[in-house]
Amino acid sequence: MSTDPALAATTSRAVIDLGAIAHNARVLAQRTTAPWMAVVKADAYGHGLAQVATTCLGAGASWLGVAQLAEALSLRAALDAAGIARPEPGPEAAADPRAPRLMTWIAPVLSAERAQAPDSPLRAALAADLDLSASTVGQARAIAAAARAHGAPARVHLKVDTGMSRGGATAEELAEVAGALRAAEQDGALCVVGLWSHLSRADEPESGSTRDHLERFHAAAEQVERSGLRPTVRHLAATGGLLWHPETHLDLVRAGIGLYGLSPNPATATSQELGLRPAMTLQAELIQVKRLHAGQAVSYGGTWSAPEERWVGLVPLGYADGLPRSASSCGPVSVAGIWAPIVGRVCMDQVVIDLGPARDADGVARPAPAVEGQTAVLWGDPAQAPHPVPTADDWARACGTINYEIVTRLGARVPRRHIPADGRVD
Repeated sequence: MSTDPALAATTSRAVIDLGAIAHNARVLAQRTTAPWMAVVKADAYGHGLAQVATTCLGAGASWLGVAQLAEALSLRAALDAAGIARPEPGPEAAADPRAPRLMTWIAPVLSAERAQAPDSPLRAALAADLDLSASTVGQARAIAAAARAHGAPARVHLKVDTGMSRGGATAEELAEVAGALRAAEQDGALCVVGLWSHLSRADEPESGSTRDHLERFHAAAEQVERSGLRPTVRHLAATGGLLWHPETHLDLVRAGIGLYGLSPNPATATSQELGLRPAMTLQAELIQVKRLHAGQAVSYGGTWSAPEERWVGLVPLGYADGLPRSASSCGPVSVAGIWAPIVGRVCMDQVVIDLGPARDADGVARPAPAVEGQTAVLWGDPAQAPHPVPTADDWARACGTINYEIVTRLGARVPRRHIPADGRVD
């Protein structure tokens, strides 16, 4: 029982099994001979940034990756507090779980003048020994200016657009961006250590898209080398590429969704088929159980009415906690060993679940199958639960979205409770 009054006051929690994350990391690492980066962006997909990062380092990750610069700075502070060494400065691309490289790829847009100011976020990034990404001439110049003011060269990964049409220099822009980076490298302001991109359809192995991405990546690599740059770590594959496209592993792979026990595409292969274990279980206590009369409407708008006398329960989670409003009258919940779907609209702080008929076929009253204070499970790992429970994939199907969104959007007011990686036999 927690002695923290704030935790003790909560009626919901996300239980994070760090042992499952370590297990998933080992499963993914067995699929490649390349070093791997643990992608822990977005608070480790909602699972807890520092806890997941340190677990992955213990499981063999030699790189850590986050999208936003602010989150990278927070993670660096957490790693320092945990006594994890920083990597040696310099252009060498190799990393070590004892002194991991930490990469971030989204930073504020700054002019060269602003980038070199004492309070520049890019200077903070360099002081934190972060690897940075550049896709434009403006980014290259800003990083170089910050590095000159900082007094040490920056480590940069040049991102190219190989078909995602999102971040990255296009084929038409690449020569100019590479030229700006090469000029800054010759000036001693930075070193281009990496070349990288994203795959847009790696989770659809039969699409042919990944082959096209890889061809464009190799063409970009040749163009970059002609400019005089010599990046030594090329990375293209995330979990989908790691699982289904070994030709994309190159010098580094970026493990993301698979670390959390979720498949990039359950239609291609489920988590269970991949040997992965979902790490997050979302739970809440029933705060009320009541009997409804036939025809009684539930929640805002009265979009669902009891078809007969029914027992319903009140779960203290809602869209302020990250439950999709599209889970109205469909989100799956398990309590007392029964499937109890959400009925009516998802509210800001609560949902109502259907506990079943209040009378049997002969019209005799039936007791409520669950009581106040009983634990309801919204999603978890069925293999580890004593009763059937929904999964994040079940929620994704019900809400017309993907499992990434289900776990990542979970709100900050839901406390995360972490089970240590050594707390169970793996």
